[in-house]
Amino acid sequence: MTAQSDSLSAYRVSMTEVVPLDREAERKLALRWRAGDKSAGTQIVTACLPFVVSIAVEYRRWGIPLEDIVQQGNLGLLRAAAKFDPAKECRLATYAAYWIRAEIREYVVRGYRIVRMGTTKAERRALRAYRTTREADPTALAAVSGMTPERAAILLPLLASREVSLDAKVDDQSPMIDRLAASWPNPEDEASAEQRRDRAREAVGAALGHLTEREQMIVRERIMTDEPQTLQEIGRRLGVSKERVRQLEERARAKLRARLEDLRDEAA
Repeated sequence: MTAQSDSLSAYRVSMTEVVPLDREAERKLALRWRAGDKSAGTQIVTACLPFVVSIAVEYRRWGIPLEDIVQQGNLGLLRAAAKFDPAKECRLATYAAYWIRAEIREYVVRGYRIVRMGTTKAERRALRAYRTTREADPTALAAVSGMTPERAAILLPLLASREVSLDAKVDDQSPMIDRLAASWPNPEDEASAEQRRDRAREAVGAALGHLTEREQMIVRERIMTDEPQTLQEIGRRLGVSKERVRQLEERARAKLRARLEDLRDEAA
């Protein structure tokens, strides 16, 4: 095991000792931080460090040392923390995801381009094909190079960056690295989406309160789960036929729809 992997392992172990903050605790610390309490800011950032690691592992396939990716992600977290506004009712981790990924993405694009590009026959064929045709379709590039379309989709922005420096400015525009399309929402969109999800969860929770206990159980086991139980399984638990379970489920769905519509009208 290398020294770098040893230090990364130690770092990941230390992350298991980090205590996550609930929404209210984070909000209070954020207000203290904005008032000048640096220790409060340290607590908020530290609580989000495991989140950075969870994002960093998504980029292992680029062949860049994970320890370096984590460090770059931490820079993105610090950048986001400096902009974080607790009045937006958004968690720091949600808000920071944009900058964490942006910092990591820039780093891995630079590192991959320098270290890895053109090391396989397929990559060299793809590079030659791109230089000749400027082919921007991953499927077409995959066909001429012999790699998979998924791999071609990853390499396309890197192929383009071989021809134009990511730091170059053209016609008074910002550098190319700032204009590469991002595959994730900006922080404002993500914050709005999180607020919508919170309102939806609250509305569903309120609507469930208007169902009987048996109907609530059926909804949770049949609708609000990734692995729904069968009508027959629920029927055995309730001591009724699967046809009766189906009827109860339909009734529960109708009640939920009606209650959610009422809540939507009340909020309008």
